[in-house]
Amino acid sequence: MKYLFLIVLFFPSVLLAQNVGDRKFIQDVATVYTVEQGLPAGPVDQITWEQGTLTALAKGTLYKFQNEAWIPATGKSPSRNIEKVPVPKGTKVLARVRYKNEWAVGTDEGLYLYEGKKPVKVYPADSRYSWSLRNVAALAVDSQGRLWFGSDEGVGYLDGNQWTLFTGKEGLPYTNFTCAAAGPDGTVWFGTERGAIEAQNDFFRYRASRRWLPDDYVLDIAVQPDGTAWIATRGGISRIEPKEMTLEAKAVYFTNQVETRHNRMGFIAQSELTKQFQIGSSQVAISDNDGMYTAMYGAAQAFRYAATGSAEARELAIRSFRACKWLVDITHEPGFPARVIIPADWHEPVNEQYGRAYNKKRQETDPQWKDIYPRFPKSKDGKYLYKIDTSSDELAGHFFFYGIYYDLVAKTEEEKQEVRQVVGDITDHLIRHGYKLTDHDGKVTRWGDFSPEYFSSVYGYDQRGLNSMMMLSFLNVARHVTGDVKYDVEAKKLRDTYKYHIFALHPKEYFPAENVVPWDNNLCLMSLYGLLKYETDPALLLMYRQSLENAWLHISKQKNAFWDTIYEALANYFTRLVDQKTFARTDLFPENHLYAPSVVKNHYRAANNPAYILENLQKIPLDLIGYTIHNTHRLDVVLDGTPGQSEEMGWRTDGLALPVDERAHVRQDRDGFALNASEGDGYSEHEGTFFLLPYYMALYHRLLD
Repeated sequence: MKYLFLIVLFFPSVLLAQNVGDRKFIQDVATVYTVEQGLPAGPVDQITWEQGTLTALAKGTLYKFQNEAWIPATGKSPSRNIEKVPVPKGTKVLARVRYKNEWAVGTDEGLYLYEGKKPVKVYPADSRYSWSLRNVAALAVDSQGRLWFGSDEGVGYLDGNQWTLFTGKEGLPYTNFTCAAAGPDGTVWFGTERGAIEAQNDFFRYRASRRWLPDDYVLDIAVQPDGTAWIATRGGISRIEPKEMTLEAKAVYFTNQVETRHNRMGFIAQSELTKQFQIGSSQVAISDNDGMYTAMYGAAQAFRYAATGSAEARELAIRSFRACKWLVDITHEPGFPARVIIPADWHEPVNEQYGRAYNKKRQETDPQWKDIYPRFPKSKDGKYLYKIDTSSDELAGHFFFYGIYYDLVAKTEEEKQEVRQVVGDITDHLIRHGYKLTDHDGKVTRWGDFSPEYFSSVYGYDQRGLNSMMMLSFLNVARHVTGDVKYDVEAKKLRDTYKYHIFALHPKEYFPAENVVPWDNNLCLMSLYGLLKYETDPALLLMYRQSLENAWLHISKQKNAFWDTIYEALANYFTRLVDQKTFARTDLFPENHLYAPSVVKNHYRAANNPAYILENLQKIPLDLIGYTIHNTHRLDVVLDGTPGQSEEMGWRTDGLALPVDERAHVRQDRDGFALNASEGDGYSEHEGTFFLLPYYMALYHRLLD
């Protein structure tokens, strides 16, 4: 399949945004080599790049790298200078490097610089620190002639007569050094007992876990002139290449990834790997949120079509719409969306897995678990099974996508009518059942209750902010798409009688910890998109703008491109409304004449840093396998001390979440502050929608200029 990106030359904003997509950046790409690529099991003691040849020493045997494999080679390993240098008696040499035609030697007792053959112990100091070093196990001289060291105290470099020192407070992730090697442009790679660190001036990149290394204990490093780092570990070798790439090229890559490994009958979800870490063993899988993830992919392609004019994007958006509509059309009554559709002969015994015995057992630890059977009813034609007990996640995805698809993709009256039909069916189902998603047993689904009674109950009080806002959003989308004012009447009733708009001012739970789940941020922000975009009442727009700010502030430090993109797009929309004098009226909130001007003043402009959107998009790794990753040991991390919070939550010392390529989660619906986590432990690959949607949405809204 060819992936076309057509620039609409007569549309200046598209041209400007497209240039952003063509701008080059460095994408780190890791390739791991172990037994399957010819290495022996166990440690690789030495790796050397010399005169264009890469060799490794493992278990006393020399290996040469050739055609992406390691082949036993004859001869001796490349020599390393083993010239003996005098050191103080009783010290153990851990590292040495030539520096200014003399030696720098790291020992267990400190760092020594040589004057002639006389070692002089040095005590690095700058304006922040003064150190007597211990265990200087890493030394390197960078391309700018600076001497770098790694010790128990931290990292530092000597530039002329000036020391600069770093600890966790300055962003150093870890110590316990084992080796170091210089690269181009002043970079230095450090090996540690728990990963590798790339240092460049005052910034550190941490490369640990199976995403980057076959084993975290690093034994040796070699760096090519182009910056490619070869890292020898106790479990094999990793190559980390700094590849030039553009956002458009990355989008092509991820579109191909989704289409090749994550498309099941038009539905998009993660895939399963039958062999750990092996992409070649990928097979399509189902998730509880096939509808949401398919809708998000469809929205990505709709924004792509609107921003670039790509015919392929339009085709993919239409396919995604038909898949989402099928989820609604297949079920027991009009308007109830299924979670999943699978062929009747699906390889997993899904109904047996969710039988009555399972449900009763589940209720012992989760009393609200719904006991319904079959959980996968059969379609009327007998060809398919579909999963019920549908949640609010699915609704958020459907309504988010349908509004975007209606505005940006549907052209003909027939195409628009299809959208009107499915949106009307879902919304009418909710209204007909008292604002509840109702299963084939006549009872509400576990997470599909938007009713006033639920919000007044002990089970639903904590959901009322989010679910009230979502219900109002669904009604706004329905009125916009169908043009039917009955949905305005329903929304007015929910506001006037049940105060849904008041509850919506607090659209997301932030405390206690057990009530806070990161995927609710997706539900919240995707629903706010339709709520604000299609609202016409100035008073409500002011309230919903405040709601947006309340929702975003809680996640503003997570560097999540999707959440930041929705926030900034809506905040900019509000700015335009202010500039158009939408709120320059005296009849808004007459009981408190200060409210409207206060909201306008405080929220006139977006409060996010747009650079974080670009940074996140660039750093999303090409490898979306779910790995088990631990970061609580890092020195540059501050643990979250919130009462009741997990001990495995925290952020960098700069107050922001770790870069996405160093986190356990690559999905954009997870908590960026989660330090220790597993997203499949190497047995799943996640879909590239988590790059495509924020990228094309940001491109469409001109947020990457």
